[in-house]
Amino acid sequence: MKMLSFLLLACLWPLSGAVRIKDVASIEGIRENQLVGYGVVVGLNGTGDKRQTFFSAQTLANVLDRMGVQVSPTAILVRNTAAVMLTANLPPFAQPGTRIDVHVAAIGDSTNLQGGLVILTPLKASNGEVYAVAQGPVVTGGFAAGRGGGNSVTVNHPTAGRIPNGAIVERPAPSVLPSSTVRMQLQTADFTTSTRMAAVINQRFGAHLARCENAGLVEVAIPPDWSGRRVEFVAEIEGLSLETDRKSKIVINERSGTIVAGREITIRPVAILHGSLSVEVQTSFDVSQPAPFSQGRTAVTPDVSVGVKEEQAKGIQLKKGATVDDLVKGLTGIGATPRDVIAVLQNLRAAGALDAEIEVI
Repeated sequence: MKMLSFLLLACLWPLSGAVRIKDVASIEGIRENQLVGYGVVVGLNGTGDKRQTFFSAQTLANVLDRMGVQVSPTAILVRNTAAVMLTANLPPFAQPGTRIDVHVAAIGDSTNLQGGLVILTPLKASNGEVYAVAQGPVVTGGFAAGRGGGNSVTVNHPTAGRIPNGAIVERPAPSVLPSSTVRMQLQTADFTTSTRMAAVINQRFGAHLARCENAGLVEVAIPPDWSGRRVEFVAEIEGLSLETDRKSKIVINERSGTIVAGREITIRPVAILHGSLSVEVQTSFDVSQPAPFSQGRTAVTPDVSVGVKEEQAKGIQLKKGATVDDLVKGLTGIGATPRDVIAVLQNLRAAGALDAEIEVI
């Protein structure tokens, strides 16, 4: 019972309140850029790619060729190397020399990257240009121990890991400050929030600089007296506070029985009956043993019994102004499980007693 209460009530929070503009919006054109690269991990303890993954041998042969060592890929049988894909996010305004984290994942039949070292690998953006170079030891979030069959133990995913600060930025990130206008993109499009944002900005600068393009975009003109201080102007906008507005929503995860909702979501006056009907069918076998010297045979006869049990329905009555919080407390009081609460919420929505949007994930 206590577990259900914690599961539901610990995750409830108000969906509206005063927040900074930088927490709900970002500047158009200033964002992270994704990088990707293909490389090889060396130094594995026999857990690298096998003969079936031929491209890892080809990659190793190419690396050795650039170092002046001529070998044939068909003559290589090294189990201490593995072919991997590397990914990273290039932050906006990242300058050459900045270090970023790198994610590493095996693409062959390697079983463990623990203890491996990524050899110098270029990381490219979608335009094919190299923006960073990665190299360093792989830190895995799991491990594997043992030798095959039932004598091995694997925890988490040892075929994927990270290289903290493993890449060095080689060229500046493609980010440019706005010149004449700043376009603010809302993380969650909402007409009310975008209108309030424009009003807050206009109130701060005393002019009609901001206007709403749509529910997710607010355009702000840079005034002449701020034209030489664009960074300070953007910082001033991001520090302004406004009251956000969001649609009432209840998120349900039926697999784990988790429910997340806002406390202010109200329920119309309604009565709820909760009960259960259980039917149990049991079959037992009796052995019929004939008397001695009766020329009879031993027989097994089934004995089927059916039992029906119906618990008395338990009722909850919600008055006008009741919230989801009140509903959860009432259902917890009559012994409802998370599955029962999910079913009740969905039925309330179908009955028109709950105006919030229900999203099942």
